[in-house]
Amino acid sequence: MKRVIRIILVFATILGCAPEASAHEVRPGLLELRETSPGMYSLLWKKPAGGETEIQIAPVVPAGCELSTADQQSPTPGAFVMQGVLRCEDGIQGKTLAIAGLESTVTDVIVRVEMLDGRKSTTIVHPSQPWLQVAASQTRLTVIGSFIVEGIRHILFGADHMLFVLGLLLIVKNRWMLLKTITAFTVAHSITLGIATLGYANAPVLPLNAAIALSILFLGPEIVRSWRGEMSFTIKHPWVVAFAFGLLHGFGFASALTSAGLPRAELPLALLSFNVGVEIGQVSFVGLVLLLEGSFRTLQVRWPRFAEALPGYAVGSLGALWTIQRVAILLDTTR
Repeated sequence: MKRVIRIILVFATILGCAPEASAHEVRPGLLELRETSPGMYSLLWKKPAGGETEIQIAPVVPAGCELSTADQQSPTPGAFVMQGVLRCEDGIQGKTLAIAGLESTVTDVIVRVEMLDGRKSTTIVHPSQPWLQVAASQTRLTVIGSFIVEGIRHILFGADHMLFVLGLLLIVKNRWMLLKTITAFTVAHSITLGIATLGYANAPVLPLNAAIALSILFLGPEIVRSWRGEMSFTIKHPWVVAFAFGLLHGFGFASALTSAGLPRAELPLALLSFNVGVEIGQVSFVGLVLLLEGSFRTLQVRWPRFAEALPGYAVGSLGALWTIQRVAILLDTTR
């Protein structure tokens, strides 16, 4: 009863964070402008691809500027890429760049601008404000803040990652084991997030998404066993399972940075800031669960039996649905 009560409202929060009931990776796009001569910029546009649905977003150049591009986008693993030349006679500083369609998604876009004199700026554009005004300069603190926010958004809007943590919370029975389990998950995904972002290893997006969905499905039967008082390796040692599957989820987190194609020189700062954001989001989620548990216990809230079972069965059911969906997409692309 205790473990279920503390989950019910949080589960509703997860569904609220995924309005389209989609479990795709929340990977950002990339818009890069490099000044090649006064008023002339090479443009690179990368739009995330490879998820359950195609994201319909596109850059809108500032007024008074002209963009020349190829007629078609070139597909690459995990993205559609478009290149072109942007001409702004009086420069791009102070002008407004917009991303059409971004407001209808949960995707962010990383915008990088490199000036002829060496000045660089990196800004993350969110759906809540799908435009930015190009600044003449940018502080490192601003960049750090942007990637911390991106990390928080990535885990809070990543329904599959949140659902995995939710499944762990339904299995773990005491606070000490919960601390060990969450710590193991954190350490594991931090390891693979780092090595994948820095280019030492990688995982194909479609098989990775299917494996992450399978990790959620795996927890479904374990939750039922814990309700029945049965024992299994997962119930005895949930931190081991959390560590093993955390390695997979770390590759999923890394896709938010590697798919954007940031320059290697900028990756360490982006990686550190992004990981801090991921941890803030994860700790906030677990903290909310524990606060709700304490509140329900204090108020002596009583739930119907079906409501007590709903979160556990939802974890297994959604895990199964996403696994079937993602495997079908994977098989379809291999034809």
